[in-house]
Amino acid sequence: MNYKEEILKLKSELDVVLVAHHYQRDEVYDLADIKGDSLELAKKVIECDNKFVVFCGVGFMGESAKILNPTKRILMPRIACCAMARMIDEGYFEENLKKINEAGIKNEDILPITYINSSARVKARVGMMGGVVCTSSNAFKIIKKALESGKKIFFVPDRCLGQNFAKSLNLKSAVVGDGSDLNEADIICYNGFCSVHQQFNIDDIDFYREKYPGILVAVHPECDPKVCDKADFVGSTSELIKYIKELPLDQKVVVGTEFNMVNRLREKNTYILSSTKPECPTMNETTLEHVYMTLKSIKDDKISALNEINVDEDTVKWAKIALQRMFEI
Repeated sequence: MNYKEEILKLKSELDVVLVAHHYQRDEVYDLADIKGDSLELAKKVIECDNKFVVFCGVGFMGESAKILNPTKRILMPRIACCAMARMIDEGYFEENLKKINEAGIKNEDILPITYINSSARVKARVGMMGGVVCTSSNAFKIIKKALESGKKIFFVPDRCLGQNFAKSLNLKSAVVGDGSDLNEADIICYNGFCSVHQQFNIDDIDFYREKYPGILVAVHPECDPKVCDKADFVGSTSELIKYIKELPLDQKVVVGTEFNMVNRLREKNTYILSSTKPECPTMNETTLEHVYMTLKSIKDDKISALNEINVDEDTVKWAKIALQRMFEI
Protein backbone atom coordinates (compact mmCIF):
# COMPACT_ATOMS: atom_id res chain seq x y z
CA MET A 1 0.00 0.00 0.00
CA ASN A 2 1.19 3.51 -0.81
CA TYR A 3 0.48 5.17 2.57
CA LYS A 4 1.41 8.64 1.33
CA GLU A 5 -1.19 8.57 -1.45
CA GLU A 6 -3.86 7.14 0.85
CA ILE A 7 -3.17 9.75 3.52
CA LEU A 8 -3.44 12.60 1.01
CA LYS A 9 -6.69 11.16 -0.28
CA LEU A 10 -8.20 10.81 3.19
CA LYS A 11 -7.10 14.31 4.17
CA SER A 12 -8.96 15.71 1.17
CA GLU A 13 -12.14 13.88 2.20
CA LEU A 14 -12.17 14.55 5.94
CA ASP A 15 -12.62 17.59 8.19
CA VAL A 16 -9.16 17.08 9.62
CA VAL A 17 -5.86 18.92 10.08
CA LEU A 18 -2.58 17.00 10.35
CA VAL A 19 -0.11 18.49 12.82
CA ALA A 20 3.55 17.50 13.28
CA HIS A 21 6.37 18.55 15.59
CA HIS A 22 9.80 19.33 14.10
CA TYR A 23 11.24 16.10 15.58
CA GLN A 24 8.92 13.80 13.62
CA ARG A 25 10.20 11.48 10.88
CA ASP A 26 10.63 13.23 7.52
CA GLU A 27 7.92 11.20 5.77
CA VAL A 28 5.37 12.17 8.46
CA TYR A 29 6.58 15.76 8.77
CA ASP A 30 6.36 16.35 5.01
CA LEU A 31 2.62 15.53 4.93
CA ALA A 32 1.65 17.78 7.83
CA ASP A 33 -0.59 20.82 7.36
CA ILE A 34 0.82 22.51 10.46
CA LYS A 35 4.46 22.17 11.57
CA GLY A 36 6.31 23.73 14.45
CA ASP A 37 7.73 23.53 17.94
CA SER A 38 5.58 23.18 21.05
CA LEU A 39 4.61 26.86 21.29
CA GLU A 40 3.88 27.26 17.57
CA LEU A 41 1.69 24.16 17.52
CA ALA A 42 -0.21 25.22 20.65
CA LYS A 43 -1.03 28.58 19.01
CA LYS A 44 -1.85 27.24 15.56
CA VAL A 45 -4.16 24.46 16.75
CA ILE A 46 -6.26 27.09 18.55
CA GLU A 47 -6.72 28.92 15.25
CA CYS A 48 -7.78 25.94 13.09
CA ASP A 49 -11.48 25.23 12.50
CA ASN A 50 -11.31 21.51 11.74
CA LYS A 51 -13.36 19.06 13.79
CA PHE A 52 -10.49 16.58 14.01
CA VAL A 53 -6.84 17.28 14.83
CA VAL A 54 -4.46 14.41 14.10
CA PHE A 55 -1.41 15.28 16.17
CA CYS A 56 1.95 13.68 15.39
CA GLY A 57 4.09 14.25 18.44
CA VAL A 58 4.18 13.07 22.04
CA GLY A 59 1.42 12.76 24.61
CA PHE A 60 1.80 16.06 26.47
CA MET A 61 1.40 17.93 23.16
CA GLY A 62 -1.87 16.19 22.41
CA GLU A 63 -3.08 16.96 25.94
CA SER A 64 -2.19 20.65 25.55
CA ALA A 65 -4.07 20.76 22.25
CA LYS A 66 -7.14 19.23 23.94
CA ILE A 67 -6.95 21.59 26.92
CA LEU A 68 -6.87 24.61 24.62
CA ASN A 69 -9.51 23.16 22.29
CA PRO A 70 -11.87 21.07 24.45
CA THR A 71 -14.56 20.86 21.75
CA LYS A 72 -12.20 19.45 19.12
CA ARG A 73 -11.41 15.76 18.85
CA ILE A 74 -7.65 15.32 19.24
CA LEU A 75 -6.29 12.07 17.87
CA MET A 76 -2.71 10.85 18.03
CA PRO A 77 -1.48 8.08 15.71
CA ARG A 78 0.78 7.09 18.60
CA ILE A 79 0.33 8.49 22.10
CA ALA A 80 4.07 8.31 22.69
CA CYS A 81 5.29 9.56 26.04
CA CYS A 82 8.10 12.10 26.32
CA ALA A 83 10.74 10.65 28.67
CA MET A 84 11.18 14.01 30.41
CA ALA A 85 7.45 14.41 30.97
CA ARG A 86 7.37 10.94 32.56
CA MET A 87 9.97 12.04 35.12
CA ILE A 88 7.38 14.10 36.98
CA ASP A 89 3.80 13.45 38.07
CA GLU A 90 1.60 14.93 40.79
CA GLY A 91 3.21 12.71 43.43
CA TYR A 92 6.78 13.70 42.57
CA PHE A 93 5.69 17.34 42.38
CA GLU A 94 4.32 17.16 45.94
CA GLU A 95 7.40 15.29 47.22
CA ASN A 96 9.68 18.01 45.86
CA LEU A 97 7.42 20.72 47.25
CA LYS A 98 7.70 19.05 50.66
CA LYS A 99 11.51 19.07 50.44
CA ILE A 100 11.42 22.78 49.59
CA ASN A 101 9.12 23.37 52.59
CA GLU A 102 11.49 21.40 54.81
CA ALA A 103 14.25 23.82 53.76
CA GLY A 104 12.13 26.57 55.34
CA ILE A 105 10.44 27.92 52.21
CA LYS A 106 6.65 28.18 52.43
CA ASN A 107 4.27 27.48 49.55
CA GLU A 108 3.08 31.08 49.55
CA ASP A 109 6.68 32.12 48.77
CA ILE A 110 6.90 29.79 45.75
CA LEU A 111 5.73 30.40 42.18
CA PRO A 112 5.88 27.22 40.08
CA ILE A 113 6.67 27.21 36.37
CA THR A 114 6.31 24.05 34.36
CA TYR A 115 7.98 23.45 31.05
CA ILE A 116 5.34 22.46 28.48
CA ASN A 117 6.99 19.00 28.49
CA SER A 118 4.79 17.86 31.37
CA SER A 119 1.45 16.10 31.82
CA ALA A 120 -1.90 17.88 31.99
CA ARG A 121 -2.16 17.01 35.69
CA VAL A 122 1.18 18.63 36.48
CA LYS A 123 0.14 21.73 34.53
CA ALA A 124 -3.11 21.77 36.51
CA ARG A 125 -1.24 21.55 39.84
CA VAL A 126 0.96 24.45 38.75
CA GLY A 127 -2.13 26.41 37.72
CA MET A 128 -3.70 25.86 41.16
CA MET A 129 -0.62 27.39 42.80
CA GLY A 130 -0.80 30.51 40.64
CA GLY A 131 1.91 29.25 38.31
CA VAL A 132 2.40 29.25 34.58
CA VAL A 133 3.55 27.07 31.67
CA CYS A 134 6.55 27.97 29.52
CA THR A 135 8.32 26.67 26.43
CA SER A 136 12.02 26.88 25.56
CA SER A 137 11.27 29.81 23.24
CA ASN A 138 9.50 31.96 25.86
CA ALA A 139 11.03 30.73 29.15
CA PHE A 140 13.29 33.78 29.48
CA LYS A 141 10.31 36.15 29.28
CA ILE A 142 8.11 33.96 31.51
CA ILE A 143 10.74 33.61 34.25
CA LYS A 144 11.59 37.31 34.14
CA LYS A 145 7.92 38.22 34.56
CA ALA A 146 7.41 35.64 37.31
CA LEU A 147 10.30 37.06 39.33
CA GLU A 148 8.35 40.31 39.67
CA SER A 149 6.20 38.46 42.21
CA GLY A 150 9.16 38.46 44.63
CA LYS A 151 8.76 34.69 45.06
CA LYS A 152 11.21 31.88 44.43
CA ILE A 153 10.64 30.04 41.16
CA PHE A 154 10.09 26.28 41.36
CA PHE A 155 10.96 25.14 37.81
CA VAL A 156 9.84 21.69 36.62
CA PRO A 157 10.78 19.26 35.20
CA ASP A 158 13.97 20.14 33.23
CA ARG A 159 16.84 21.17 35.50
CA CYS A 160 19.06 22.16 32.54
CA LEU A 161 16.52 24.60 31.15
CA GLY A 162 16.04 26.14 34.60
CA GLN A 163 19.78 26.40 35.23
CA ASN A 164 20.54 27.85 31.79
CA PHE A 165 17.88 30.54 32.05
CA ALA A 166 18.97 31.37 35.60
CA LYS A 167 22.49 31.97 34.25
CA SER A 168 21.18 34.13 31.41
CA LEU A 169 19.41 36.30 34.00
CA ASN A 170 22.42 36.37 36.38
CA LEU A 171 20.40 34.49 39.00
CA LYS A 172 21.29 31.65 41.35
CA SER A 173 19.81 28.20 40.81
CA ALA A 174 19.69 25.00 42.85
CA VAL A 175 18.45 21.49 42.17
CA VAL A 176 16.17 19.74 44.67
CA GLY A 177 17.97 16.79 46.24
CA ASP A 178 21.52 17.51 45.06
CA GLY A 179 22.64 19.02 48.37
CA SER A 180 22.65 22.64 47.20
CA ASP A 181 21.20 25.40 49.38
CA LEU A 182 17.64 26.00 48.20
CA ASN A 183 17.33 29.17 50.28
CA GLU A 184 20.16 30.81 48.34
CA ALA A 185 18.52 30.09 44.98
CA ASP A 186 16.27 32.35 42.96
CA ILE A 187 15.24 29.39 40.78
CA ILE A 188 14.78 25.95 42.36
CA CYS A 189 14.91 23.21 39.74
CA TYR A 190 13.33 19.78 39.68
CA ASN A 191 15.89 17.11 38.80
CA GLY A 192 14.58 16.09 35.36
CA PHE A 193 16.24 16.17 31.94
CA CYS A 194 15.91 15.38 28.23
CA SER A 195 17.65 12.11 27.38
CA VAL A 196 18.39 13.27 23.82
CA HIS A 197 19.99 16.58 24.79
CA GLN A 198 22.06 14.90 27.50
CA GLN A 199 24.01 13.15 24.72
CA PHE A 200 25.90 16.32 23.84
CA ASN A 201 29.07 17.16 25.77
CA ILE A 202 31.95 19.64 25.74
CA ASP A 203 34.37 17.05 24.29
CA ASP A 204 32.21 17.00 21.15
CA ILE A 205 32.47 20.80 20.91
CA ASP A 206 36.27 20.64 21.27
CA PHE A 207 36.44 17.94 18.59
CA TYR A 208 34.51 19.96 16.01
CA ARG A 209 36.34 23.20 16.74
CA GLU A 210 39.69 21.46 16.31
CA LYS A 211 38.58 19.71 13.11
CA TYR A 212 36.86 22.74 11.56
CA PRO A 213 38.41 26.06 12.72
CA GLY A 214 35.78 28.80 12.65
CA ILE A 215 32.82 26.43 12.99
CA LEU A 216 29.88 27.75 15.00
CA VAL A 217 28.21 25.73 17.76
CA ALA A 218 24.43 26.05 18.20
CA VAL A 219 22.60 24.10 20.92
CA HIS A 220 19.20 23.76 22.58
CA PRO A 221 18.83 25.05 26.19
CA GLU A 222 17.86 21.53 27.32
CA CYS A 223 21.58 20.73 26.99
CA ASP A 224 23.84 20.64 30.05
CA PRO A 225 24.85 24.15 31.21
CA LYS A 226 28.54 23.36 30.51
CA VAL A 227 27.64 22.67 26.88
CA CYS A 228 25.55 25.84 26.61
CA ASP A 229 28.37 27.90 28.14
CA LYS A 230 30.76 26.81 25.35
CA ALA A 231 28.26 27.28 22.51
CA ASP A 232 28.07 30.28 20.20
CA PHE A 233 24.28 30.22 20.16
CA VAL A 234 21.66 28.75 22.50
CA GLY A 235 18.04 28.69 21.38
CA SER A 236 14.75 26.86 21.18
CA THR A 237 13.88 24.62 18.26
CA SER A 238 12.39 27.51 16.24
CA GLU A 239 15.22 29.85 17.22
CA LEU A 240 17.81 27.28 16.11
CA ILE A 241 16.07 26.89 12.75
CA LYS A 242 16.02 30.67 12.21
CA TYR A 243 19.65 31.11 13.33
CA ILE A 244 21.01 28.35 11.08
CA LYS A 245 18.98 29.29 8.01
CA GLU A 246 20.25 32.87 8.24
CA LEU A 247 23.91 31.81 8.25
CA PRO A 248 25.95 32.16 5.04
CA LEU A 249 25.91 28.84 3.15
CA ASP A 250 29.68 28.47 3.47
CA GLN A 251 29.58 28.90 7.27
CA LYS A 252 30.00 25.56 9.01
CA VAL A 253 27.77 24.95 12.02
CA VAL A 254 27.43 22.01 14.41
CA VAL A 255 24.09 21.63 16.15
CA GLY A 256 23.15 20.06 19.47
CA THR A 257 19.53 18.98 19.17
CA GLU A 258 17.35 16.18 17.76
CA PHE A 259 18.64 14.51 14.58
CA ASN A 260 15.54 14.66 12.35
CA MET A 261 15.25 18.42 12.67
CA VAL A 262 18.94 19.11 12.07
CA ASN A 263 19.10 16.69 9.16
CA ARG A 264 16.53 18.66 7.14
CA LEU A 265 17.94 22.14 7.81
CA ARG A 266 20.73 22.52 5.22
CA GLU A 267 22.37 20.14 2.75
CA LYS A 268 25.93 21.35 3.40
CA ASN A 269 28.12 22.57 6.26
CA THR A 270 25.74 21.41 8.99
CA TYR A 271 26.83 18.76 11.48
CA ILE A 272 25.41 16.90 14.48
CA LEU A 273 27.13 17.53 17.82
CA SER A 274 27.39 13.85 18.73
CA SER A 275 29.24 10.68 17.78
CA THR A 276 25.91 8.81 18.01
CA LYS A 277 22.57 9.59 16.37
CA PRO A 278 20.59 11.84 18.77
CA GLU A 279 17.16 10.67 17.70
CA CYS A 280 14.19 10.99 20.05
CA PRO A 281 12.79 7.44 20.32
CA THR A 282 9.27 8.49 21.30
CA MET A 283 8.98 11.20 18.63
CA ASN A 284 10.01 8.58 16.09
CA GLU A 285 7.30 6.09 17.07
CA THR A 286 4.78 7.60 14.66
CA THR A 287 4.91 6.14 11.13
CA LEU A 288 2.93 6.75 7.95
CA GLU A 289 1.04 3.54 8.63
CA HIS A 290 -0.07 4.88 12.03
CA VAL A 291 -1.20 8.14 10.41
CA TYR A 292 -3.12 6.25 7.74
CA MET A 293 -4.83 3.97 10.26
CA THR A 294 -5.90 6.98 12.34
CA LEU A 295 -7.38 8.80 9.35
CA LYS A 296 -9.08 5.59 8.20
CA SER A 297 -10.66 5.21 11.65
CA ILE A 298 -12.20 8.68 11.28
CA LYS A 299 -13.63 7.82 7.86
CA ASP A 300 -15.02 4.49 9.09
CA ASP A 301 -16.34 6.05 12.32
CA LYS A 302 -14.36 3.52 14.33
CA ILE A 303 -12.04 5.75 16.33
CA SER A 304 -10.09 3.86 18.96
CA ALA A 305 -9.93 5.12 22.54
CA LEU A 306 -6.23 4.26 22.34
CA ASN A 307 -5.74 7.13 19.87
CA GLU A 308 -8.03 9.81 21.28
CA ILE A 309 -6.91 12.35 23.87
CA ASN A 310 -9.33 13.06 26.69
CA VAL A 311 -8.69 15.17 29.77
CA ASP A 312 -11.07 15.45 32.74
CA GLU A 313 -12.86 18.77 33.30
CA ASP A 314 -11.10 19.76 36.52
CA THR A 315 -7.67 19.15 34.99
CA VAL A 316 -8.67 21.10 31.88
CA LYS A 317 -9.83 24.02 34.06
CA TRP A 318 -6.56 24.47 35.97
CA ALA A 319 -4.14 23.44 33.23
CA LYS A 320 -5.82 25.89 30.85
CA ILE A 321 -5.36 28.67 33.39
CA ALA A 322 -1.61 27.92 33.52
CA LEU A 323 -1.41 27.86 29.71
CA GLN A 324 -3.45 31.05 29.33
CA ARG A 325 -1.10 32.85 31.74
CA MET A 326 1.73 31.92 29.36
CA PHE A 327 -0.10 33.39 26.35
CA GLU A 328 -0.93 36.55 28.31
CA ILE A 329 2.75 37.12 29.10
